[in-house]
Amino acid sequence: MCVVKNIAFLTSGGIAPCLSSCIVRLMFQYKKKFDNVNFVGYLNGYKGLLTNNKIFLKLPDKNKSDGIYEFGGSLIGNSRVKLTNINDCLDKGYIKKNEIPLKIAAEQLKKDKIDILHTIGGDDTNTTACDLSNFLKKNHYKLIVIGLPKTIDNDVIPINQTLGAITAAEQTAFFFENIVNENTTSSRHIIIHEVMGRNCGWLTAKSAHIYKKRLKSKKFFESVNLRKEAWDIHSVLIPEVEFNIEKESLRLKKIMDEFGCVNIFLSEGAGTNIIINEKLKNNIEIKKDAFGHYRLDELNTGKWFAKYFKSKLLADKVLVQKSGYFARSSSPNKEDLDLIFKLCDFAVESAILEKNGVIGEDIENENKLTCIDFNRIQGDRPFETSSKWFKEMSQDFES
Repeated sequence: MCVVKNIAFLTSGGIAPCLSSCIVRLMFQYKKKFDNVNFVGYLNGYKGLLTNNKIFLKLPDKNKSDGIYEFGGSLIGNSRVKLTNINDCLDKGYIKKNEIPLKIAAEQLKKDKIDILHTIGGDDTNTTACDLSNFLKKNHYKLIVIGLPKTIDNDVIPINQTLGAITAAEQTAFFFENIVNENTTSSRHIIIHEVMGRNCGWLTAKSAHIYKKRLKSKKFFESVNLRKEAWDIHSVLIPEVEFNIEKESLRLKKIMDEFGCVNIFLSEGAGTNIIINEKLKNNIEIKKDAFGHYRLDELNTGKWFAKYFKSKLLADKVLVQKSGYFARSSSPNKEDLDLIFKLCDFAVESAILEKNGVIGEDIENENKLTCIDFNRIQGDRPFETSSKWFKEMSQDFES
């Protein structure tokens, strides 16, 4: 068992309904193990580590902590920084010329006498943690690095369920329960609900499934023109399922002709190849982020599909609504909190045993909860379209 005095946290990437709760749970669990332990939070992720911007965290008394798990966002802030992208770190002013981000980060951790570093984020955060961990080992600095898998996309290899994802799916469904009523504002109305998820359609599919399940329990009154069909989802478009956009347009036009509205759940990563090729063909520059991904706000998937479907379905009005910020900003629901507690408790035990890696249920090891080697962590795990619930839901969208 290692001697622990200083424990640090950083959260990185986009926010999710788990970050603040993870930090608090880890702190409570460490307090049970060690009497005199200090907690350091590097502000705005790796940016704070590079710029020595940090705060010291102190837990409230147990009897005064009611509601502490009811906060969304990150209590120490986030940012998107890749420590191996020297030019990006230099351009943003996080380092000086000729400085190496990994070295700066390692030296800061050493200066702060950190024994354990917890990184909470998605694949980019934890692959960056892998780079840092490998650098520390190579330079003989003893530091335990334990990652926790956060992303509403639920697309981290080889992890079964990422923290924050199920809450985001539920909140995405709740969002549409209000937005769907906009189809009453116009004749021949299309609603495109654009859902976050770069290369993975899990969030789009799962939120649609939750919405449709809740819709079944809702009572409708056809005698006053409140028909279930107008509130239902008519199409779910995700990256993992190839679709012929012309055939889909013909199918949706029949629905439009019969019910006067069409409701679409669109993953922001669906059909991006079409949009990218079109922009590049027209010599339109598409900006990339620090990790080399095309910026999705530059592609504007929803806008592209809105223009296309408006023409094909002879719609009078198209409304594109993005639920991403609404969903990812939520506090965690009960199911997520249970998973947060489970993974955080195991993270503490793993750190005490001086293990390094990412905590999660390992798909490649019968979903066993384990400390997964950083080098196995990858992004863009595709959604399993063979899932029973998805196959059953997909039958609703067949001609």
